[in-house]
Amino acid sequence: MRKMLETVNTVVASTTARGRRRLLFLPVTVQLLLAASLAALVVTDWMGGIYWTPGRPDALGTAKLIGALLCGSLAVVSPRLGDRSLPAIAAVFAVASLCFSAAMHLVLSVGSQAFGFAEPAALVWLLLLVARRGKPSWAAVAVPLLLMAIVLRPVSISVRQTTTIMALFLALVAVTALGTGLGMRLLLADRRRQAAALKLEQRTEFARDLHDFVAHHVTGIVVQAQGAQAIADRRPDMVPPALERIEQAGSEALASMRHMVGMLRGADGEVALAPLAGIGEVRSLVEEFGAVGGARARLELEGTFDGLPVEVTSTVHRVVMEALTNVRKHAHGCTEVLVRVDRSADAVTVRVSDDGRPRHVSPGGFGLKGLAERVGLIGGRVEAGPVTAGGWGVEATLPATAAGVSA
Repeated sequence: MRKMLETVNTVVASTTARGRRRLLFLPVTVQLLLAASLAALVVTDWMGGIYWTPGRPDALGTAKLIGALLCGSLAVVSPRLGDRSLPAIAAVFAVASLCFSAAMHLVLSVGSQAFGFAEPAALVWLLLLVARRGKPSWAAVAVPLLLMAIVLRPVSISVRQTTTIMALFLALVAVTALGTGLGMRLLLADRRRQAAALKLEQRTEFARDLHDFVAHHVTGIVVQAQGAQAIADRRPDMVPPALERIEQAGSEALASMRHMVGMLRGADGEVALAPLAGIGEVRSLVEEFGAVGGARARLELEGTFDGLPVEVTSTVHRVVMEALTNVRKHAHGCTEVLVRVDRSADAVTVRVSDDGRPRHVSPGGFGLKGLAERVGLIGGRVEAGPVTAGGWGVEATLPATAAGVSA
């Protein structure tokens, strides 16, 4: 079991590393595309005479070009800024853009060309990014400033029909960017919530696994200790091997418990993985039960079990483990246990029955109740009760396809 867990953890770690490497390349691609787009807009503004009138360069035009280049540079490096530094720097640039718009309103004549596309486009990108991942307290300050800087640039000289239309167009673009950023923020928050819920669910499931594994090992140790005590007077030579088996079972139980508890404590690590088990582990489980003594155990398999979802095989293992544990705890006078697993086209049926007399079972136990919850999670059902031939039986029906597994 530990080897299987280590293998799965290795695969998950390598997959996570590959995913992180892909995420590292994504901002580079975005930066290149954004830089190319903003450079094209700067060239377009240049050719349109936004910065300088042909043959008549002026200082204000140079200031407009420098402002566009600075805003564009900030937009290009913005994917690598932090959640606090991004809205703070964007707010500073928005204030500078507003001050420049006010200066143009005071200096330029009514007929001067003052509007360009590069700087508003860079500010729109910053607005989108701030709304998407900026720290809320900083974003609440930066977003209004960016909106004003974008919308007021066309009307910085005079309010005319063309500048008003352009201001309304930029307002529509800015609101669209703001809505897109907020939508992405909500989507990311929902994904984080789902991931946290999944982590909690898996940790709860893992806690149930811990209970079942420990109960299984401890009951086995108790049975072996009782057997050793019973034969101590008649066959003292059998006591040392029994003590060795008890020591080995105790060591395995302790190692499993430490490993599981360690994964449960890893709050900052990856999500704890549920133990994986297949039909081979079920066979080992039955053989171990029979080797302990007290009752014979037989395993009957019908059908092929290749291609079953891991949720199904793990649950089959869990049903058999819980049933055998209950046999050790509650079946009085049991001499034989039959474990039968049938695979059909759309279902897997697990039956565990014994010929003992059931003892009183505490209704507050977590065994069968947790088992019913576990089986129900993948769309199956479980029943337990007396069998017609005498004794007690547990029967679980599970879906044989992944489609039956609830998400």
